[in-house]
Amino acid sequence: MITASRKRIYLEWTKGYLFILPSIIGFSVFVAYPLISSLYYALTDWDGINKPKFVGLDNFIYMFTVDPAFWKSLRVTFYYVLLNVPASLIFGLALAMLLNRKLPGIKFFRTAFYLPTVIPAVATLTLWRYMYQPQYGLANQVLRLFGLPDAPWLTSENTALLSIILSGLWQVGSGMIIFLSGLQSVPQDLYEAAEVDGAKGWTTFSRVTLPMITPILFLQLILGIIGSFQAFTQIVVLTHGGPNFSTMLLNYKIYGDVFNGKMFGYGIAEVWILFLIIMFFTLLTYRYSNRFVHYENDNRG
Repeated sequence: MITASRKRIYLEWTKGYLFILPSIIGFSVFVAYPLISSLYYALTDWDGINKPKFVGLDNFIYMFTVDPAFWKSLRVTFYYVLLNVPASLIFGLALAMLLNRKLPGIKFFRTAFYLPTVIPAVATLTLWRYMYQPQYGLANQVLRLFGLPDAPWLTSENTALLSIILSGLWQVGSGMIIFLSGLQSVPQDLYEAAEVDGAKGWTTFSRVTLPMITPILFLQLILGIIGSFQAFTQIVVLTHGGPNFSTMLLNYKIYGDVFNGKMFGYGIAEVWILFLIIMFFTLLTYRYSNRFVHYENDNRG
């Protein structure tokens, strides 16, 4: 026989599950089902229209042993991540350090540097595409002012990817704001103690500021890794993967295989490889984060 207290517990459980039911349904429909179905489609030969044909691991075998464009795009993607992530972190932190000062009009400059991040990426990249024009682009005009020769920017295999990374620094304002919040949370008494000990400049930054903002740095590192591996819009607007596949990032190759090549099954298999790569480097970064991330009142052994 069910007691009154047990009935009350069951009633509370029922109410609780009813409250989270919308979230469960949403997760099942928009996350769990697409994830499971994509794993199935990765094992099929599917053009997006006709019935998928199960082929097992053929897509992955073809990817790693036959498709030369996959390895080329993977190399370019790693090169892009290795350059873009440190550049974004260093530039964002340096900008935050400059704007972390009590000067007249400093709020205006903070707003000005953050403003490009609220402009749609396509509009910003279209502006950069015109700036990189060989003859009339602003970038080459600036070089001419200093007596330097014109740069090929997006038309050379040696400079195209670097030009894309440079254009991305224009929208580093979001990272700058996060770094700025971390800098402003550093206790002032630490700076006062460092000043009493005679620390100045780089010593203060490396011994006080940097250790105190390592949680923010860790967050930015994780976001930078994930965002760089998923870069897509920059390639679509600026280079379309050229010249000679020198900017063919894996995410853009997936887009081409799926929507231009009509290889939906193969493209989804590539998505899974990209997902595993991102997960690996994210977990690797988290695994070794205790070596460089300092938390206040951290009692971990």
